Amino acid sequence: MGARLSLVLALIATIAMSACATKVERIDADEVKDLSGQWNDTDSRLVSEEMIADLLSRPWRSDFERLKKKQPTVIVGGMRNLSQEHINLNTFVRDIERALINSGKVSFVASSVERGDIREERADQDLHAREDTRKPMGQEIGADFMLKGEINTLFDKEGKRQVRFYQVDLTLISLADNRKVWLGQKKIKKFVTKASLRP
Repeated sequence: MGARLSLVLALIATIAMSACATKVERIDADEVKDLSGQWNDTDSRLVSEEMIADLLSRPWRSDFERLKKKQPTVIVGGMRNLSQEHINLNTFVRDIERALINSGKVSFVASSVERGDIREERADQDLHAREDTRKPMGQEIGADFMLKGEINTLFDKEGKRQVRFYQVDLTLISLADNRKVWLGQKKIKKFVTKASLRP
């Protein structure tokens, strides 16, 4: 009887442990899985692609190319998260940079942090690299325009239902004279229903 009880208890323990086991399923990176209703990778990708497509289609670019006879050079400046939730801005900035670079319609220069690393490497080359392979200082390309932006949110909640509203504003500014040459805005609204809601 004792052996039988031990077997039953062992079986129950095994079933309980298997019920609590973590299950991992690999999915396509482009597949939409909106679990919490919060800002996610799909929002970041779709917003950046749509806004950059609009940016590149506006007159500022053709006006600049006609006047300067070259593609405009762009840098991404500060992006601010003014929302009520944590948003990984690095991912959003990378999505914006990728959309800009892959368009082939603008030149793109490194950020201030990246430039610092590159300048350190050039300084190191100046001391240690063969003369015919050194990259000289003072040959950087200056940006013509800086893209800045912010993400804001508004949440409206009642019981188990919530509307999550996201607004992304981007501004393209001429570095020569501080003119704002393009203003972009994208709004996302999500209706979320679940057992427990946190803002």
